[in-house]
Formats: sequence, structure tokens, C-alpha cells
Amino acid sequence: MRSASALSLRRWWRSAGFAWAGVRHAYRTQPNFRLEVWAGAAALGLGLGLGVPLPPILLACALVLGLELLNTALEAVVDLVSPEQHPLAKAAKDAAAGAVLVASAGALGVGLAVLGPPLMRWLAGDL
Repeated sequence: MRSASALSLRRWWRSAGFAWAGVRHAYRTQPNFRLEVWAGAAALGLGLGLGVPLPPILLACALVLGLELLNTALEAVVDLVSPEQHPLAKAAKDAAAGAVLVASAGALGVGLAVLGPPLMRWLAGDL
């Protein structure tokens, strides 16, 4: 039997399916992920409406959502290997949650910097 090439479209499509299964799982089971998805969609919609550059908003959203997915994965692994409470398990989970918090604060800063000025002009009736 011949092994699939790393550049095989079939192999990539299969891997992408596994990745989307992870995103769907996080959306179904993680309230924070759902909130972050909708906050990102709102920021992108506002950015489109205000005509601001979207790349900073897209990158900030991707960073927050990507870290939330990693946080979800880490929590699942920690729960699997350490079903009872342990200080190191807590430290790992807290650090992963902290990474999401830091990224979220950064995304808020990006949103304020990119969306704030044109939003204020629009609210003042200057747009």
C-alpha cells in the first residue's frame, strides 16, 4: 500500500475535517468560545460598516479564538491525566486561561485603536 503524500489534497481535506470537528466541539461546549466568536463577528461587521482596515481585527480575532481552542484542548488533556485536583493541573489550566485573557485584552486594544476613532466620528455625525 502506498502512503499518502504530505501534499495530498485528500490528506489535507481529512485533516481539515478533524480541525473543524474541534472548532465545532469548542463552539458547542465552551460558552467563552461562543462569546468570543460573536464578539469577533461584531467587530468585523463594525469594521466593514466603518470602512476601517480589517487585517488587525482579523488577526486579533484569530489570536483570541486560536488561544481559546488551545485552552480547551489543554483543559481536556489535564482533566484526562489528572482527574483529581492537583496544584500543577490548576497551574496549567490557569496559565492557559491567562493566555486567552492577555490576548483578549490585546484584541480590545486593537479594537479601540482601529474602530474607536471612526466610531466616534460616526456617532458625532461626521461620517
